Amino acid sequence: MDSKTNQPTSSDWVVRSALPSGVERIEAWFAGHGYDPHRHDTYSIGRTLAGVQSFNYKGSLCHGVPGNTLVLHPDELHDGMAGTNAGFRYRMAYVDPALIQNILGGQPLPFISGGLSNDPRLYRASEAFVQALDHPLEMLEEQDALYDLAMALHAVAGKPRGRKRLDYRAAERARAFIMEHLHSSITMEMLEQASGRERWSLSRDFRALYGTSPYRFVTLRRLDCFRRLALNGFTLVDASLAAGFHDQSHMTRHFTRSYGVSPLRWLARLRPAC
Repeated sequence: MDSKTNQPTSSDWVVRSALPSGVERIEAWFAGHGYDPHRHDTYSIGRTLAGVQSFNYKGSLCHGVPGNTLVLHPDELHDGMAGTNAGFRYRMAYVDPALIQNILGGQPLPFISGGLSNDPRLYRASEAFVQALDHPLEMLEEQDALYDLAMALHAVAGKPRGRKRLDYRAAERARAFIMEHLHSSITMEMLEQASGRERWSLSRDFRALYGTSPYRFVTLRRLDCFRRLALNGFTLVDASLAAGFHDQSHMTRHFTRSYGVSPLRWLARLRPAC
């Protein structure tokens, strides 16, 4: 990034995999500043391919280098920048916590402290998702890889202490209701009725199981919809309204908080998909 203009350099780029998959995968290169502080509701599982990938996470400045695995927990604030003047290149997979919960069956989401791991189990388990983007993941291959990743996360994180029993079925009913009524105005009263669970207990369990609050979950799913529409040629205004936001400025505020860049800069960085 040019420090005087605060604009991305012409060499900065991001490629998103266009291959059918339940997991979003990208490869990117940045000369300097990558992303402002932001948080999203997926696991970010990645690998630095070249250079030093630095980021602030949980009060510490971390440095990803080739050979270790980045594991950022859902809804944790982080940024991204080059740790040296040489820039950095990396691949990342964004894994929906619901995919992990399908395997763990209602256990608290595993948390990997520090955002980085040198554990060979995580390195091996993440391999399928951080390989070259032009490698297609067959459905069975992806499901096997998700199982391996969930087991590795669980094993490396260890068992959390002091956690009360979670009502996974109630939280899943609430999640399913949200997905079915995404373009409606959803209230906690609706989620109480759909889940059969008192709202505060539901909110607590939802956060533990899916990594974020019901409200944030709704917002991120609408942003997913906006991104799909914007990539398909919709104007920012039309995509914002179709995704369920009040207007473009409403969408832009949420987008920047969730992805660390504005929608226009996000679109400008994208190279043609594989």
